[in-house]
Amino acid sequence: MRGPKPKTTARARSLRQSENDAEDRLWNELRDRRLNGNKFVRQLPIGPYFADFACRELIEIDGSQHAENRRDGIRDVFMTGNVWSVVRFWNVDVLTVLPSVLDTILAICDGRLTERVEVADLRFFPAADD
Repeated sequence: MRGPKPKTTARARSLRQSENDAEDRLWNELRDRRLNGNKFVRQLPIGPYFADFACRELIEIDGSQHAENRRDGIRDVFMTGNVWSVVRFWNVDVLTVLPSVLDTILAICDGRLTERVEVADLRFFPAADD
């Protein structure tokens, strides 16, 4: 069923109001189709989860604070199993090397980054093949 869901909408608004400096800075670069015309939204409900930033039907961007969390591992499996790729950046990287972060996001959106990546400062989990 489509249409407004007051509880979900209230939760998404609450999450948007509690963003940190890195999220604010990244959103400033992603909003209004500023990254090569890709449409991003904030706090998009996907199943029981909320994507911090999402390019619809393609990628969810989340912070590194979740990188080692077991519950977020379950979340990542859910997201990738439902046609969403997940990328995680450290907040310090968003604040200090934003052009590199944006280049990585663009590579994912353009289909140039398709393999799983797990290094110290980046986690990328591509959507599962159907």
